[in-house]
Amino acid sequence: MSEYLETPAGRRIAFQRSNGRGPGVVFLGGFKSDMTGTKAAWLHDWARQQNRAFLRFDYSGHGDSSGSFEEGCMGDWFEDARHVIEALTDGPQVLVGSSMGGWIALLVARALPQRVAGLVTIAAAPDFTEQGFWAGFSDAQRQTLTRTGRIELPSEYSDKPYVITRHLIEDGRRHLVMTQPLHLPFPVRMLQGTADADVPADWAVRLLDHAAGDDIRLTLVKGADHRFSSPECLALIGQSIGDVLA
Repeated sequence: MSEYLETPAGRRIAFQRSNGRGPGVVFLGGFKSDMTGTKAAWLHDWARQQNRAFLRFDYSGHGDSSGSFEEGCMGDWFEDARHVIEALTDGPQVLVGSSMGGWIALLVARALPQRVAGLVTIAAAPDFTEQGFWAGFSDAQRQTLTRTGRIELPSEYSDKPYVITRHLIEDGRRHLVMTQPLHLPFPVRMLQGTADADVPADWAVRLLDHAAGDDIRLTLVKGADHRFSSPECLALIGQSIGDVLA
């Protein structure tokens, strides 16, 4: 059953948490996903079996939280995550960031390093609004976006298209992590499938090269796709969290 937290910006954020020992685990979901997804639900059960505190939530415009997805942007979703972590957890947490959640986890780590015990990323998509969407748009698409403020892209995960807004792109440029130093002074485990059609495996290699830290490892899983939700992939997520906690 979801509970709700009001942010300073007036957004109503849906969350679910379970008590347990610390450091707790916080799951940060992906673009247009919610906390009922396979990985979030699996982690909820995993944390309960481990007697580990766990928190999952929906960004504004996602799932049961307030707001419109199309009006949202990285700055809003980062603020949502930061406020949820500060208000609902105690002490350092292990952040588990999937896809866009990997980018948000890196933003949280940069802003609140004292509240991060470790980081596990799953197909992390740092700066995807720029190096994914904008870089992949044709000149005609860029002109349409600039002129009308929005563009629709087909989604393989839904019948409805993705609506990408100019606001999303422009705000994303204010939150880039691959264009400036990225210090991660805690254990980091990055997981990436080689058959991921949404986040190329070379993004993971570039993030590994770019980030500075004494304990950062990347695991490539041959044949795994962007969902990274097979039993073997889910087990690897749990193993990676355990590795960070150890």
